[in-house]
Order: sequence, then C-alpha cells, then structure tokens
Amino acid sequence: MPINNKVLLPVLHVLAWFILFSLPYFLLTLDATQDQVLLKTFIRSWVHLFFYGIIFYINYLYLIDKLLFSNKLLQFIGINVIIIGVSILLREHLKAFYFDQWLDLNSEETRKMPRKEMSIYFNIIATIVPIAFAVALKTTERWVKIEKATKEAATLKLQTEIQHLRYQLQPHFFFNSLNNIYSLVDVAPEQAKSTLHSLSKLMRYLLYETNTSVIALSKEIDFLKKYIDLMELRTSDKTKISYSFPVEETQIQIAPLLFISLIENAFKHGVSATQESEIKISLTTQDNLVIFKIENTNFPKTTTDKSGSGIGLQNLKKGLALLYADKYTFETQLKDGIYSVDLRIET
Repeated sequence: MPINNKVLLPVLHVLAWFILFSLPYFLLTLDATQDQVLLKTFIRSWVHLFFYGIIFYINYLYLIDKLLFSNKLLQFIGINVIIIGVSILLREHLKAFYFDQWLDLNSEETRKMPRKEMSIYFNIIATIVPIAFAVALKTTERWVKIEKATKEAATLKLQTEIQHLRYQLQPHFFFNSLNNIYSLVDVAPEQAKSTLHSLSKLMRYLLYETNTSVIALSKEIDFLKKYIDLMELRTSDKTKISYSFPVEETQIQIAPLLFISLIENAFKHGVSATQESEIKISLTTQDNLVIFKIENTNFPKTTTDKSGSGIGLQNLKKGLALLYADKYTFETQLKDGIYSVDLRIET
C-alpha cells in the first residue's frame, strides 16, 4: 500500500529533528557527571538547534515560496539577514544572562572557548546552513512536482493524440465499409443487407470495446476475422484470400485497431476485378512478441481515386510511435508486384 506524502513528509521532519537533538548525547565524552552532560548539551546544542529549526521552517514554509521562487531575491536575502541577526542577538542574550552564571568562567574548558567575535562569526556561518538546506529541500520538492506534472501532461497529451487517431480511424473505416456495401446494393441486395448487419457488429466493437489503452489480443483477432469476411463478400473468384491467426487463447494485451489499417490497405491495393490477385494475412505470437505479416498483389490506385489516400497507414505509424516507441519494428517491401508488411510489437 503506497504511503501518503502528506503523512510521510511530517514524519520525516520529526524524525530528522529527533536525530539532531539526540546526536549530542552520542558525541559527548563520558568523563563528566550526568548533570554536567545535560547542562552542556542544553547550552551548546539544544538552544542552537531550536533557533536553527525556527529559521529553517520560516524559510521552508514561507520565504522560499513567497520570495525566492517569486524572483524577489533581494527581499529574500534581506529578511534572512535580519533573521540571522536577531537569532544571534537572542542567543548571545541567553548566553550572557542565563547560562554564563552556570558555567565555571575559570575552568580550563571555558578559557578555551573562542572569543566573542569569532563566536558570532561561527554562528553566522552555522545559521546559514539551515537556510541553505531549506532552499535545497524546497528546490528538490519543486523539481519533483514539476517532473511529475510534466509526465502527467505528457501522458495526457499521449492519450489525447491516441484518442484523436481513433476518432479519425472510425469514420475512415465506416466510410470504406459503406462504399463496399453501396457497390452491392444493385447487384446483390440480400448480400448488402447481410453485410450491413455485419458492419453494425463491427461498429459496436469500435464504439464500445476500443476505448481502452489495451485489449485482449483474442478480441482484436475476432474483429479482424469479421472484417476480412466482410471485405471478402465483394471480391470475385479471381481473388484468393487466406489468413492464419492463433487458435489457442493468449494472455497478450495489445492496443486496439493497430492491424485494421494494414488489412484495409491490402484490400484497397491488392484486389483487381479483372486480374488474378491474392491476399495473405498471418498473425503469430512468441512469448510477449506479436508478429503480423501481410502480403498482397499490388495494383496502385490512380491519383483521382480517393480511396487510396493512405489516412489509415499514416495514423498507424503515428499510433505505433506514440504507444510503443522503440518496442516495435515496421517494415514494408514491394518486390515483383507483391507488397509485403512485417509488423512486430513487443507488448
């Protein structure tokens, strides 16, 4: 179960200060009485740490966000100079009026203490440390938030672009299918009705099954089979169509509608009403690798034929780049009148 940052951060702060306040006990020599140890610890460590904590949180909770990150550097420095000065004056006041009378001013340890000027200098340096630490911590937190926001924005952009491509594909697919049905209305009206019913099933899949990032490969295969059967209705005996898909159920999940454009393309450019033509489609899997191959005879469309506009293939390439980045290969080849595609996706 993930830890809530709202709980984790305060716990870490409390733990850090607890360690800092406890640390003097582990650094003290053990040749003094317990009373002397406690007194020296309080005078030399706890008071300083108390002021350091106040300075740290004034910067951490307010000054850094309000001034430093708002490009008010001079005000940030000025206020901190005042805070450092007040802090040192208060500590010197406490030392002079409350603690010096508890110390043995003639003791050897007291005589070894640095002069007042050096003590103030060391205090200034030491007081800058919690400010620097607060700036470093706050900057790191800000960077993490920006990095997280950037990733979320990139993810949202990716999802939007993918959804846009799907919205482009659906009308494109529907338009091509209606063209096929239109061509059957006069010559085979009953077949046109059956085809229209099949198209409604395919559109139901497009509308209700593909609004997810991934889908079971078996569902996508079932969709491809129905689409091939639909397209096969308008082909003549001169066209030979064969396909091979995995028989056994697989656990592979894949982005929907990746292969349909390739099959559409094969039927657009691989079928002739007057010449022998052939389309071969195969999909195989190897562990988490999906291999899709398609071959078809090539009958290039004329420039006036808008059915060969290539919108589907353009969207496929964009979708692959967005969804699988460097986890796919896409190769095409035209040789001896045969156009072939080899698409491999690592899921």
